Amino acid sequence: MKNKLYQSLFLGITSAIAASASYALITPRNVEIQASVSSLATPSIYEETANFLGHTAELEQPIRPRKIDHVIQSGENLSSIFPLYGLDNNTLDKITKANEIGARFADLAVDKILKIELDKEYNLESLVYKKDLVHTLIASKNGDAFDVRMDSKELEETETLAQGTITSSLSNDGQKAGLSPSIINKLADKIFAWDIDFNKDLQVDDKFTVIYEQSIVDGQRFDTGEVLAAEFIISGKSYSAVRYKDKEGNVEYYSPQGKNIRKIRKTFLRSPIEFARVSSHFNLRRKHPILNRIRAHRGVDYAARSGTPIQTVGDGKIVFRGRKGGYGNVVIVQHDDKKYKSLYAHMSKFNGKFKIGSKVKQGDVVGYVGKSGLATGPHLHYEFLVSGTHKNPLTVKLPRTEPKKNKAFIARFKAQTQPYLNRLNESSTDTAEIKAEALFDKQVKKL
Repeated sequence: MKNKLYQSLFLGITSAIAASASYALITPRNVEIQASVSSLATPSIYEETANFLGHTAELEQPIRPRKIDHVIQSGENLSSIFPLYGLDNNTLDKITKANEIGARFADLAVDKILKIELDKEYNLESLVYKKDLVHTLIASKNGDAFDVRMDSKELEETETLAQGTITSSLSNDGQKAGLSPSIINKLADKIFAWDIDFNKDLQVDDKFTVIYEQSIVDGQRFDTGEVLAAEFIISGKSYSAVRYKDKEGNVEYYSPQGKNIRKIRKTFLRSPIEFARVSSHFNLRRKHPILNRIRAHRGVDYAARSGTPIQTVGDGKIVFRGRKGGYGNVVIVQHDDKKYKSLYAHMSKFNGKFKIGSKVKQGDVVGYVGKSGLATGPHLHYEFLVSGTHKNPLTVKLPRTEPKKNKAFIARFKAQTQPYLNRLNESSTDTAEIKAEALFDKQVKKL
């Protein structure tokens, strides 16, 4: 059997040599002939063939890298990455359980790089993960254990001013001006929610100016902090707010005159959904899109995707939560002043946290947009009642209260906020012209 194998190998190799020799005859240069037998089935055959040819056979081992930049893929963690490089669970435990910081290696982001360094025996020497521009996790071998730490770069805190003109929406135009999504949400949901309905009031060519905190590291923006002051000019009318911290450390936003915006207008929000489009207005003579007959539309419809959170517009108590005919899934809130009620219809589902009788705070999510009941598509139907009578939610005059102020407060308020208010004014020397032009354009449109 072995003789037949040698015979077969000999014939194959001599054929290859003959072919190579023929090639050498027709080429103008010498060709070094190398016989490679590394692809043969087993080491024993490889060794016997090599010996037959009179060569010493050496099996080449692949060279393993000891410094690795591993790009993290979706779904990966240290438990799935370590075996790729011959590292075991014992090493993993030594890192993640070294201290509280070690556990942070569990939070790996897709497309970031995990730097792995191995020693000569291919045991882990160090592990480095740069979480962001500021924070880097480092695990270094120390004997039979690992030292794990978080290195942090120093941040440079700055105050930044951004200005923009509305062409499509606050979300789009705000980001073009350099505002982060978190800053935009604060403006719409926390600061101006009682003054401006960003679904209805904001128009093309309206202006905004925002002064906000920003953190810089290595010349790059790392994070945005608080809004310090802001102004919107809508159809020629100015809406301003400035941040103020009192002696107890409480932070609120005030008008330039020192009126607490939230407390003055906190009774009701203008809209129960952020950045939604009004798809159907209050109309007591509207033709119903499904029933095809005149039927009063005693509220406002907001077009939004299914699952969009619906917020209660004011503090109160849930007096109805369930199915209500063509309205589908409905929540009705009786507000603290018994004079007012709000209704939210066509929900896909309710917030399980609240039941009938539950107390709710302004901004609490009571349900989610859907198309239950008689609805052609997902939207919120929102109604507002005053003393049992339906009112247009977009135009109804909302109650206002004003807290008392003293001289000490006024002095402290001016000292802290005046620099920001001055900067708002200085940022646009033509503020008066902008307001006048916007007011003129508004008047022209009415003609």
